[in-house]
Amino acid sequence: MGDSRTVASDSIAVAGFGFRRGARLAPLIDALERIEAQYGAVDRLAAAQSMLPLVQALGRVRGIAVIAVADAALPTATTITHSRHSVQARGTGSVAEAVALLAAGPGAVLIGPRLISTDRMATVAVARSFIEAP
Repeated sequence: MGDSRTVASDSIAVAGFGFRRGARLAPLIDALERIEAQYGAVDRLAAAQSMLPLVQALGRVRGIAVIAVADAALPTATTITHSRHSVQARGTGSVAEAVALLAAGPGAVLIGPRLISTDRMATVAVARSFIEAP
């Protein structure tokens, strides 16, 4: 008989966040709930190292692990969104998209462009990384 093994794949969804100075937890919760309603539940949260405490607070509230991304790595990610403000401030078109991609790891893809919280204080994007099982 032939080899009947199949290669299964699994994936991890990472929500990356960006937010304005002075943002509180509520806009992050709003953004996360809205993006999960659109794309489904996420497995991890992520933030640039300089923005980590607020996202860690969200992780504690939601019971989701948080991944830190080096601020210096943000310009290395190719984003869908190209915000002039974000490029000037952080060297990337979207902090949320860059963080999501970098935290999800090599080969990760954005599910869609960032989503902005209702009060416009926070952004979130989801990247998915596919892991092939042996």
